[in-house]
Amino acid sequence: MFLFDSIPWHAWLAWFAVLAALIGLNEVTRRWKQAGVAIFVVLPVLLTVFVWPATAGAGSSTGTWFHWVKVYSALAGCLGFMLIRYIPRIAANRWALCFPPAILAINIVEACLRDFQVGAMGADGGVVDGVVMVSGPWNWMNGVAGLINLVTICGWFGIFVSRDKTRDMVWPDMLWFWIIAYDLWNFAYVYNCVGDHSFYAGAALLLSCTIAAFLIKRGAWLQHRAHTLALWMMFTMAVPTFVTDSPFSVAASHRPAALLTVSAVSLAANVAVLVFQVLTVARRRRNPLTDELYVELPAYQRVRAANGAGDRETAGAGAGVAGTSRHTEASSR
Repeated sequence: MFLFDSIPWHAWLAWFAVLAALIGLNEVTRRWKQAGVAIFVVLPVLLTVFVWPATAGAGSSTGTWFHWVKVYSALAGCLGFMLIRYIPRIAANRWALCFPPAILAINIVEACLRDFQVGAMGADGGVVDGVVMVSGPWNWMNGVAGLINLVTICGWFGIFVSRDKTRDMVWPDMLWFWIIAYDLWNFAYVYNCVGDHSFYAGAALLLSCTIAAFLIKRGAWLQHRAHTLALWMMFTMAVPTFVTDSPFSVAASHRPAALLTVSAVSLAANVAVLVFQVLTVARRRRNPLTDELYVELPAYQRVRAANGAGDRETAGAGAGVAGTSRHTEASSR
């Protein structure tokens, strides 16, 4: 195959099991606060003390600075989003809404730095940090794509908490085209830097939060992403051999043509989103740092309507936050 070596039927079964488990556990942790606390607070403490020092130590495929930083930053995102969702005073605080884009930006920067690091190390197919590495121009291309993806984050002052029982953190301006560009960039990052993990950590993991955002809960992609990423990182740091040395492992092809292709697609998609955003800013005369940019798009309006926000408040783009109750709305004025 072009991207991967042969994929046996039992690996496909494992892939669908991983996808279903991530979607299912995301649903459990977003619907019940107690489940979120147990999985994103209690469980990581136990794993940090009793499991990860042995399974994710030096020499393992998850024993790098990147994996340790990634798991804790993903968990920080989960906890921060829970505070926004469940504490009305925080949801009503305009400046607290800087946390979601900040944690997202940190995660993107971490991956870009790793792509640049791999590009600079001159790896020629040998094992580095427990995984096969092939350095090349694709690392630099995808690092740039990630930085563009970072620049095109917008509309965070429009984040609000849904008015249903699940109280999800909704980001209306984070629409399908940005999500797809992110997915293409992040898959290329995983393929470039941890290629033998990418069958699961690239394709299955990214699809789990995208399916949740498109088919289960509109507008909550970042919350879905934080949950599924934290779940996957906790699992893979506890059982790193699942993706590298088990009957279910699927190795990347490590072909320069494949590496170049996924990075080129990533870069092209993110450049397209950047061009669209620049044109929107110019036409609508909006500030991408403070305003919501895509309020006229039907996709934006569907997100708000699906989460109990209805039509936009008359205060204008980026002027306030729709809370979860009358108390929250009053506090946000």
